Amino acid sequence: MAAARYKVLVDSLAADIQTGRLAPGTRLPTHRELAAREGLALATASRVYAELEAMGLVSGETGRGTFVRETSLPLGLGIDQQAVAADMLDLNFNYPALPGQAELLRTALRQLALSGDMEALLRYQPHAGRRHERASVARHLHCRGLTVDEDQVLIVSGAQHGLAATVMALLRPGDVVATDALTYPGFKVLAQAHGLELAPLPAAGQEPDLDALERLCRRRRVRAVYCMPTLHNPLGWVTRLPWRQRLVAIAREFGLLIIEDAAYAFLAEDPAPPLATLAPETTVYVSGLSKSIATGLRVGFVAAPAPWAEAIERVIRATTWNTPGVMTALACGWLDDGTVTRLEDEKRRDARARQAIARRALAGLPCIGHPASYFLWLPLGEDVRADQVAAALLRERISVSTAEPFATTAQAPHALRLALGSVSQGALQTALEQVKRVVDLQGY
Repeated sequence: MAAARYKVLVDSLAADIQTGRLAPGTRLPTHRELAAREGLALATASRVYAELEAMGLVSGETGRGTFVRETSLPLGLGIDQQAVAADMLDLNFNYPALPGQAELLRTALRQLALSGDMEALLRYQPHAGRRHERASVARHLHCRGLTVDEDQVLIVSGAQHGLAATVMALLRPGDVVATDALTYPGFKVLAQAHGLELAPLPAAGQEPDLDALERLCRRRRVRAVYCMPTLHNPLGWVTRLPWRQRLVAIAREFGLLIIEDAAYAFLAEDPAPPLATLAPETTVYVSGLSKSIATGLRVGFVAAPAPWAEAIERVIRATTWNTPGVMTALACGWLDDGTVTRLEDEKRRDARARQAIARRALAGLPCIGHPASYFLWLPLGEDVRADQVAAALLRERISVSTAEPFATTAQAPHALRLALGSVSQGALQTALEQVKRVVDLQGY
């Protein structure tokens, strides 16, 4: 009978939420109040809320209570790009492009068609890329402060594939990986698929808390740390050299693998040396050309210590066999002729201009971000709920991400992550002014 009453209560509350009788943002009774009202044991009342939370209908927040969630948000918002309709102003995903890039592609394809190597591009390639292409990537990485031999470079199908190949080659299900409390959603998805346990590290100022990492390593067997020292997504941090040196010391003391995600590193001018330079024996460096060139150009690269490069190469063989020959040849041609360097310079200027637009449009709100990044983090006031702001903006045909896709903690903060690189600068100004209006109306 108790089980039937519990299930009836879950169904009743779920129906009230789904029909709008319980509006988004409504604070529900405490667990004790619900138990007393319905004549349930406290544990049963807690189970009711746990099931509603698993259904995505409520969220429990320590010290604040249990709240009805905004159910009008599409599933996967902030992760699934298909959730963004064609007529939306997209502040959710970044796919920055510059005027003239399409013509640049046409020219490059014509040049490639006239080369004497076309027949070779129709055949299988070496799993990690052809030697001259790996050498092109090694020269490019040297410009980022990383000196590696071409044999340590592996060409992959984008940075996400590079992360997946690294995880599949070097980690095992059940391994504990330390990462930031707010981190790249693609790594969260990868960790879930591979059965990794993510241990969140809190922030200490403008950097992850290394005291917390050291305490974690003394308490548990941590296998790896995943980080973005240059440039953090979503917070825009570029960590200082002393922070990097201490992280390396901790990694060496506890035998940690460092996975260094440098997808946005090209946007930061004169950062401290990569972790892969400071600790080449224990760091895998992953980056690509999706942000610096175009998201459709699925060419990435991994730089790994020689003992690990073979294992990663076996995973490339098992997953994609090799990167597409035509795309890799085109990308490496742009690395060699300076096109990538020129586009990176132009995109840094473009990102700075967009950050300036954002700071003006959102004046008075506590924006967090790097001055040359394509995204901005917007914490919301104590009484402002991120899901309601995101839903209100969707009704205005503006798509943004809440903190949930980025959070590795049990509870996500109420904040928005705003992508600045996917609409024109004029449309960006309009969209951000609307963001500020909606946030202000929600009572920031």
